[in-house]
Amino acid sequence: MASKLFRSRKFLTLIIDTVVSLLVFFVTKYAAPAAADDILYVIAAVQPVVLTVVAMWGIEDAAEKRAGAFRYNREEAGD
Repeated sequence: MASKLFRSRKFLTLIIDTVVSLLVFFVTKYAAPAAADDILYVIAAVQPVVLTVVAMWGIEDAAEKRAGAFRYNREEAGD
């Protein structure tokens, strides 16, 4: 079960997003105030797009499950 979780594109994307958010927190804490504001603005602009992509993957997976066409092993499917 854990191996499926770590191969999940949704899970990996959320982990990367969390790591980036933590890095940004610590970088902006010790950066110059002007640079910190710019970095926070860029992350705030990009993060909703990343989360929307993750949500769309979930919606696509749910639709495939309802249609009976969900591929459980993406490596065999060529993704």
